[in-house]
Amino acid sequence: MASAGALAGQSAAHFTARVSEPGALRPGEASIAIDPSNTDHIVAVSLQAMKPGAPARISNFSYTSIDGGRTWQTVAAPNAHERVHGDDAVTIGRDGTIYHSYIAFDGIRVPRADRASSGIYVRTSRDGLSWNEPVAVVDHINTAIPFEDKPWVGVDDAEESPNRGNVYMAWTRFDVYGSPDPQHKSHIWFSRSRDGARSFAPPVQVSDTPGDAKDSDGTVEGVVPSVGVKGEVYVAWAGPAGLVFDRSLDGGYTFGADKVIAQLPGGWDIPLPGVERHNGMPVTAVDHSHGRNRGAVYVNWIDERNGDTDVFIVSSRDGGANWSAPVRVNDDAKGNKRAQLFTWMAVDPTDGSINVVFLDRRDTEGTNNAVMLARSIDGGKTFVNHRVNRPAFPLSDTVFYGDYLGVDAHGGRVAAIYPVVVDGPEQLVLEAAVFDFKAGTQEAQR
Repeated sequence: MASAGALAGQSAAHFTARVSEPGALRPGEASIAIDPSNTDHIVAVSLQAMKPGAPARISNFSYTSIDGGRTWQTVAAPNAHERVHGDDAVTIGRDGTIYHSYIAFDGIRVPRADRASSGIYVRTSRDGLSWNEPVAVVDHINTAIPFEDKPWVGVDDAEESPNRGNVYMAWTRFDVYGSPDPQHKSHIWFSRSRDGARSFAPPVQVSDTPGDAKDSDGTVEGVVPSVGVKGEVYVAWAGPAGLVFDRSLDGGYTFGADKVIAQLPGGWDIPLPGVERHNGMPVTAVDHSHGRNRGAVYVNWIDERNGDTDVFIVSSRDGGANWSAPVRVNDDAKGNKRAQLFTWMAVDPTDGSINVVFLDRRDTEGTNNAVMLARSIDGGKTFVNHRVNRPAFPLSDTVFYGDYLGVDAHGGRVAAIYPVVVDGPEQLVLEAAVFDFKAGTQEAQR
């Protein structure tokens, strides 16, 4: 493997393209999905501010490419009730159905709000341009207590699953969002749909031990449902106990006992210069390929065990019973006081490669950020870091950057999405980087 210094300036061949339209206001918290039935069809989602000077009034948008990510078309989601939308996530099932989940709320942290609400919604599409009416997973009308936060959507596409076609949603429920009252708690909750997201079952609590409601290190956050090769449902989250894992063996109907699988030195709420807030919350994914690591479960996150923020991954080859030691994903010098930010992960179901995107300050000045794609072809034992071919960009803590980036992988194609700053700190733009690797290699296809 080449040295860290060399890899910081090198990359497999790829291209970048602007995703958001000119005039888009501070798009962020973007998620991306590649259509497994047609990898030239890529769909992304994000939040955007609706008008200048009102950053709290935001809505969500979808972006669709039919040429492998080179050009994009934007569609604004309807927002008839004028709620705040956010925490967007997208995934595409094996049959080409697109699932877009998000929160919609109003009146949080307001003692006597004029109006209040809190809910999670999922809408579906076949092309990313026309969408069905959103379906409520849970919806509290005229109250924001409890508050439903950071949901993520998953689909059971496993070949051997008895629950194939189920749609899963996992999230954090706050008794009272942001409350310092020790009586107010946070828990991980879960719901499932058995009819293609046309309806959802009443939600159930997954976490055995609660966190606080402050929305910081003591809160349980960052759950992303992932499905095993036989239909197992895996979830992991960050909280005061560290990195916690649980699973369901009956299609999300019941879950087992919480299991701490790694420590999180410094917690998951990690302040860094240039960002209003930054987190190291985990992402969970499973290898569905027919390679030697089929069925492996991976969890990816950021912590400060080496004195600065690094990206890590752990793996399990036995359905979550046992876990590897953490593997460092970024390959710059350990303990160099250089930050890595906002990790996200995707496992290619065709070759089992692990693809991790993050912002990187290993060789930038101040709060400037490069974009890095780290790729493993040996089951997460080692990673090669491929720097995205774009200039480093600055971040300012006066502009909300978001809480995560996005990446997906299928058939050797890896598509990442992230906000960048152009023409001043207020001008966030969504950009995509698309790599086409030869299957199971670090080499780009010609």
